[in-house]
Amino acid sequence: MMIKISNRQGHQLAVQTWGLQDGPVLMFSNSLGTDHGMWQAQVAAFAEHYQVITYDTRGHGGSDVIAETTLQNLAEDVVDILDALTIEKAHFCGISMGGITALELAIHHAERFHSITVANSAAKIGTADAWNMRADSVEQTGLADIVKTTHTRWFSEHFDYVHDVLAQKTIQSLAVTPAQGYANSCRALANADVQSKLSLIQIPTLIIAGQFDPVTTVHDAEFMHQSIANSQLEILAASHLSNIEQPQVFNQALAKFIQKI
Repeated sequence: MMIKISNRQGHQLAVQTWGLQDGPVLMFSNSLGTDHGMWQAQVAAFAEHYQVITYDTRGHGGSDVIAETTLQNLAEDVVDILDALTIEKAHFCGISMGGITALELAIHHAERFHSITVANSAAKIGTADAWNMRADSVEQTGLADIVKTTHTRWFSEHFDYVHDVLAQKTIQSLAVTPAQGYANSCRALANADVQSKLSLIQIPTLIIAGQFDPVTTVHDAEFMHQSIANSQLEILAASHLSNIEQPQVFNQALAKFIQKI
């Protein structure tokens, strides 16, 4: 079921609910330049035993483009969705931008989460200069150039992304992402840095890394694992979108982790 909810700034977010109405809640958060559709393989696997929530991050998919966007805003949107659905606590799984959002939630809103899963992410992703340059470029010329090369960052050479329906659909979701929504998220990531606060995270944390990920590396994942006391690390044979490249292994790792909590 797709619904629109208003966040605390009065903007609309597109939210989808799946699976068991009264089951434990598992919420997924997409990466930069994608939408909720990237979680198709996870929704299929978990909807039988969980109430699954997906949503389009602000500026993506069916959600509003919102001018001022920070990591704090990205996290507060999640809390606003839980409030709107009257959900007290959830398991939260985010990838890339969704992963650093998970860290922010565990630092500032831990009481709302049973666990977080941080996939293909880092406590600081890239550099502020690179993100701000990308934001400027996208505002001026759109996303076409990024779309052309994105497969080299999202998928490893071991993965036949050309013939994978979900991979193609996810690349297409980048092509239709509003340029301004993408640029606003780039600027949020430019300033997003929770490295010094990782030790504050106390809720159970699963860190998933892609062995071939050139964006958020195994080294980034190991740093988070060493800094978060109650964490475990899984390294998958995948690049940046490990949930699409290795869906079964990803789902097994996530299921095993949340079942123990």
